[in-house]
Amino acid sequence: MALSRRAFAQGYAGLGETADGFAPVTPGKVFSFPADHGPHPDFRIEWWYLTANLVDARGAACGLQWTLFRQATEAGPQREGWANQQLWMGHAAVTRADTHRFNELFARGGVGQAGVDAKPFAAWIDDWEMKGADSTDDRMLAPLTLKASSTDFNYALTLQADRPVVLQGDAGFSRKSERGQASYYYSQPFFRARGSLVIDDKTVDVSGQAWMDREWSSQPLDPDQTGWDWLSLHLSSGDKLMLYRLRQKDGKDDPFGNWILPDGRAQQIFAADIQMTPKGWAEVAGRKLPVEWQIAIPSRSFTITCKPLNPAAWMGTGFSYWEGPISFSGSHDGVGYLELTGY
Repeated sequence: MALSRRAFAQGYAGLGETADGFAPVTPGKVFSFPADHGPHPDFRIEWWYLTANLVDARGAACGLQWTLFRQATEAGPQREGWANQQLWMGHAAVTRADTHRFNELFARGGVGQAGVDAKPFAAWIDDWEMKGADSTDDRMLAPLTLKASSTDFNYALTLQADRPVVLQGDAGFSRKSERGQASYYYSQPFFRARGSLVIDDKTVDVSGQAWMDREWSSQPLDPDQTGWDWLSLHLSSGDKLMLYRLRQKDGKDDPFGNWILPDGRAQQIFAADIQMTPKGWAEVAGRKLPVEWQIAIPSRSFTITCKPLNPAAWMGTGFSYWEGPISFSGSHDGVGYLELTGY
């Protein structure tokens, strides 16, 4: 699938290119479920993105990722078969303190090799799938089953939740720059995960917490933005926190966040109240990456230090980035995931 690889290899910086002909992201959208769990082909790019912080029966930490990306090569009505302009890419990974494994798949739209159905929910690429059933609650997007495999790992999980999905940003409108770049963005941060993980033919039972992000846009970055640093945090109190910092070429990075209460209510956190400071670096894949962070939100008396389970959690895919499980301590403690793009 060389065509797919070329389209995605432009990386996150390509998301700042002009997106003429695609649908714009504007404030005031009324989200509708299950429809918005499905694809939005009028927009240029979107993803179904799940990370899980797990432990095995001995209490050893591990993490996994399952992601399906859709990108349109051009705007306009959808064509049939191999002429379809949708490209699909899947990423799967498992991470322990001693190893990080990943795999990548590509598919062309229009031929059934990859896609997403809104009801019953199903997202798939080849034999990887995130799948619901007739009993899946559309508001919660649960229960689901999840599976992926590679030559040296595979996993299968069941995902349960008892609270609805959470709209990020301003009622699901997630601003990315002062010049109008934005996305539609919601999450299910309340998944409880249980299943099995196989690495080098050794199977372990795992359980823990998972977080799913749904995001779609036509131009989520400004041309002056090079990438982002994103965190999803499960606090031991039951609260959840999403933070990201969009890096700009002039050094005036722009942070955003949402604090999610245990009952599912979300409260925006604005840039003036967010301090994201790199504290530790790792040399990975010829890059210097900020894998340890100090995060402060003064209005909430929140100050933590985040450390990675495995500093070498580089996704050496055609669409490369760092993604791995973290733990944090300080005024609050817990676990989460860190993503670093554009380095």
